[in-house]
Amino acid sequence: MLIMITGTSSGIGKAAAEYFLERDHEVHGLDIRPAAIDHARYTHHIADVTDPSTFPAGIEPEVLINNAGIQESGRDIDVNLKGVINITERYAFGNNRIRSVVNIGSAAGHTGSEFPEYAASKGGILAYTKNVALRLAPKAICNSIDPGGVVTDLNSPVMNDEKLWNRIMELTPLKRWASAEEIAEWIYFVAVINRFMTGQNLLIDGGEAGRAEFVWPE
Repeated sequence: MLIMITGTSSGIGKAAAEYFLERDHEVHGLDIRPAAIDHARYTHHIADVTDPSTFPAGIEPEVLINNAGIQESGRDIDVNLKGVINITERYAFGNNRIRSVVNIGSAAGHTGSEFPEYAASKGGILAYTKNVALRLAPKAICNSIDPGGVVTDLNSPVMNDEKLWNRIMELTPLKRWASAEEIAEWIYFVAVINRFMTGQNLLIDGGEAGRAEFVWPE
């Protein structure tokens, strides 16, 4: 299948692209940064999800994964929410090949436990996912994967602070964070194996949402 993933130069997006490539899919990655993947079936596009004029033309993905995102940037809503809308409206609608859309949300969209604009942007993704699911049915599905803590560079401010990290582990029943590869497995399952679930927001956080508390440096 032809897969399009945004934000493939690091973190969850890179892990997801590699996971699909390992399973013989063709992947087109979009990022504002250079490619971090060198593979015969991978095509990288320098593109900004907030600027449709930068979007590559002539691609009709069967699976669309909206992963690109930022945190406490002053542009969280523009990138995390409006960027998802921009990409989805361009590549999922009017595309007869589309089978599945997966939006990468966040536990913050469920709990509100984050920076204000970030939480709002991810909460918007939950609602937009349901909107897309209704509009794409019956030919395609749309769901969101909403991780809690994931071991990526984005989270280094707390991962590298022993006191904060210990506090987070106290709040997390499973006593660890997910790897980017684990989230990639969920993305693959929801996008490819699943064919009947749609309009759902899957919270994958090791149980932390039940004891939500935003832990970050002062």
